Amino acid sequence: MDEKVSLTRGTRRVARVDIQGGGQVVVANGYAFLGHMSPPDGTSIFDVRDAKNPKLVASIPPPDRFSHTHKVRVAGKLMITNVERHRRHFYRKGEMLESAAASLEQQLGRKPSDSELAEAVGVKTADLADLKEGHARGYNDGGFRVWNIKDPANPKLLSYVKTGGIGVHRFDMDENYAYISTEMDGYIGNILVIYDLKDPTLPREIARWWMPGQHLAGGEKPSWKGQRHRLHHALRVGDQLWAGCWYAGGYVIDVSDITKPKTLGSYNYHPPFPEPTHTLMPLPQPINGRKLAVMVDEEHDYVPGQPHAFLWVMDASDPANLKPVSTFHVHESMSPYAHKGGRFGAHQFQEKQVGSLIFASWFSGGLRIVDLSIPEKPEEIGYYIPEPFPGHSSPQSNDVDVDERGLIYLLDRDRGFEIIERI
Repeated sequence: MDEKVSLTRGTRRVARVDIQGGGQVVVANGYAFLGHMSPPDGTSIFDVRDAKNPKLVASIPPPDRFSHTHKVRVAGKLMITNVERHRRHFYRKGEMLESAAASLEQQLGRKPSDSELAEAVGVKTADLADLKEGHARGYNDGGFRVWNIKDPANPKLLSYVKTGGIGVHRFDMDENYAYISTEMDGYIGNILVIYDLKDPTLPREIARWWMPGQHLAGGEKPSWKGQRHRLHHALRVGDQLWAGCWYAGGYVIDVSDITKPKTLGSYNYHPPFPEPTHTLMPLPQPINGRKLAVMVDEEHDYVPGQPHAFLWVMDASDPANLKPVSTFHVHESMSPYAHKGGRFGAHQFQEKQVGSLIFASWFSGGLRIVDLSIPEKPEEIGYYIPEPFPGHSSPQSNDVDVDERGLIYLLDRDRGFEIIERI
């Protein structure tokens, strides 16, 4: 490690917890709710009222060993956890097995060997049997689970809603509705499905939204390959949903009539920028009288010579005509772990406005605190780079939240989470 690079600026650790890596952290009413990346860990609930001594009060496993529940949301006395196929990117390659085998047999004049077939679909030869088994097994358990968390230490399952395909990814919710990003039969890639939570024991689908080209069963034809255009998740602010849509950029959706969502506008910068759009969110409070939105890309398949994933500041005065105002980047030299393995660039930011500040997770760049008081010139005013746990070459800061005390919760994709305060 380069000792010349400081791991903190304007921040200090309050607590560090050794847990399996996670996909999302949400803090509400003195409790931290964490979704884990891999079974057998599912959802952990920590009492963080004494922030120096977080206490695990509940652990909820995934419904089966082929699913993960790495996302979680809380609204009032309700909690929703996703159910999605574990190792989905790997098992999706099983869809290519038949066509790849047929193509190779035609080229070679014989059946391909395991090593030849594995290379054709992009897996290791040692993993081919697992891929074939997973493809034969299929997956029909994707969806989401609704919980009563009146007592966070004793969550009660209220319902398990099955969806389609590989299931549910990141999503949003309030006490009335769930805004679910999921695959559904007849569509390609994740779409938005809105559920009424009036009776949380029986969530009721009331609307769908998708990008033109996704509805295959309706006769639409995508202009892209695979699932490149898909909903990552949509966040509700007022009567609008603000959606990150991967390589389709960002969309703003009108839900003033919740049963008839309609597109207001979109902004796409692919190409030339290489990393997919993860999150788009308007700031509920104007800065210097200006309505802004923040958009972040996820470092996914970084190619040397291309920009790392970064943060965008958008003019949101007209949702139908989003315009970039500025961008914020972190250089590799700002983290001693940038070249130690794992991803480096941006991933997510907290979805609560704290004045003009944005708290962003930057994989091996850790937590970055960015001041937007001058939107044209985002300024970093602090950071915190966690030291990796033993067995890991770099931190992989995956998600971040901020509580009403101003404490910052930083969740690592591989292992551990930290509670941090500003100084």
